Amino acid sequence: DTPHQIVERAPDPEQLLEPWTIVALVLNRTIVGSGIFVSPVKVLVGTGSVGTSLIFWSFGAVVSTCGLLVWLELGLSVPFRQVKVSPGPHGEFKKKSVPRNGGEKNYAKCQLEFLYTNPNKEKSGFLVTCMYGIPFILLGNLAGNALALGSFAMHAAGRKPDGAKGEVIGIAIGALSAACLLHMFSRRGGIIMNNIFAVIKVVLLVVIIVLGFLKAGGVHLGGLPKSTDNFHIPESFDGAGSDFASYTTSLQYILYSYSGYLQPFYVLAEVARPRKVFPKYTLLAMLITAILFVLVNISYFCAVPRDMDGIAIAQDMASVFFAQIFGNEVAKRAMNGFIAFSILGNIIVMTFTAARVKQEIAKEGILPWSSFFAKGSTTPWARIRETFFPARRTKQAIPNSSNKSLPGDVAETEEIRRLEQTPMAALALHWATSIALIAFTARLDPTRAYFVIVGIYIYAVRLLVGVFVSSGLLILKLTPRRNWNNEANIRLWSDPWHIVLFFVTDLFLLIAAFVKPGDASPWSYKNAHVQWFIVPTIGLSTLTWGVIWYWGLHGVMLKKAKK
Repeated sequence: DTPHQIVERAPDPEQLLEPWTIVALVLNRTIVGSGIFVSPVKVLVGTGSVGTSLIFWSFGAVVSTCGLLVWLELGLSVPFRQVKVSPGPHGEFKKKSVPRNGGEKNYAKCQLEFLYTNPNKEKSGFLVTCMYGIPFILLGNLAGNALALGSFAMHAAGRKPDGAKGEVIGIAIGALSAACLLHMFSRRGGIIMNNIFAVIKVVLLVVIIVLGFLKAGGVHLGGLPKSTDNFHIPESFDGAGSDFASYTTSLQYILYSYSGYLQPFYVLAEVARPRKVFPKYTLLAMLITAILFVLVNISYFCAVPRDMDGIAIAQDMASVFFAQIFGNEVAKRAMNGFIAFSILGNIIVMTFTAARVKQEIAKEGILPWSSFFAKGSTTPWARIRETFFPARRTKQAIPNSSNKSLPGDVAETEEIRRLEQTPMAALALHWATSIALIAFTARLDPTRAYFVIVGIYIYAVRLLVGVFVSSGLLILKLTPRRNWNNEANIRLWSDPWHIVLFFVTDLFLLIAAFVKPGDASPWSYKNAHVQWFIVPTIGLSTLTWGVIWYWGLHGVMLKKAKK
């Protein structure tokens, strides 16, 4: 540990996250309006054919599983800490991996420690923290999805969102505020809501799958005839486009749809038995997600013809699907309401995890008032519960405050009450940056604002981070003197090919994002009304945000040192 870091106590055992909550974190973050409800129509239009679309969704599942394996190896192996293994004031310390919140914030820094042994290693780690931390502070939220929630709510009410910008922004701010207030009031309440939303959304996808297969089987529910011609070969590949940028951007949105696997790693220190639980249950969640996503896409194409009039300008595939199934506007509006509800669940889970990443970033001391944002606070619900239903008292060893040079040493035991904590200040920071991002895009109509915000998030947080983390792990594995294979706590049969596939795919998409799409592409200026180079340019520029912050912080520290 470095002197500028701030340390917080982990949750007590009874407050740790259980296995099915881990599955729910992945499912709730993955099954969202910008994922399986919206992306399929963009992917269909972008690729031009049903067959290619299904292949892309299957390939996206494989690449995302490779990404999960990369995160598993790093999450269960780093960071390393000197842990006391024998009692007494002169007890023995041993280097051990200690699960910690923050996800990739820890991985990049620890990779530096393995790769470099020069005297400036600490400065390099501080720079990497800034390069990851500042973009995540600003972009690591779901402002775009909150705008999508507002848009779908307007559609459900029978209004066009572009003509009700104020209402859309108001709903977005309300949803973000409600999620933050929920987690501020009760940590446990936020977890329960996450689990409930995950179950509801899985049930919704199963309903879509069943309805699509009933349609394919000839059951008439009031809508138009079935569209099983979509699956006739070679008809299923008819219309396949030749626009390179449309293919690559389609794949970007598919990978974003699958990116829920990142969420549990942001709260790794709050998981019960992480080394036993994480591999099994994160892979189970990814398997469930992949099966559901592919089956839902097949179900969509059982009812929606690929050459249907108006498909190119449809906001989402799910509402089109319901209109085809039931043949009326009420069903379409009801589906828009379900999508808005689904997005709210996504905002709740992302608020829970992202606030903890921002708390971990603050613990590194790179923010103004870092100690304020790094601290946890007892939730109001815990205080209310303690007042009326006092918790049992337990004996627990506490750190020896008189001898800080011996981490892990303990003084006497004292009686404490187990009250749940929440990163209240970090939640407030998360809320403020989310609102700022909405304000930044307020001049755009809600649909354009959504794709700009989500596009920048995909490029900066999903692809750039994926390239740096996977390349760092590859270098560690290919550098024998670093002895990584003996340090890692997990060995995979696919090693190192899953890392190679994940790295190559992300790097390819980073570069391909600068290829101009054709006029017929759903991401062209003609259709998206945003110049094709703006999103990747802003995304790539995030690398400089942290560097500028680092040198500014370095200057402030030098100025203070001279006083």
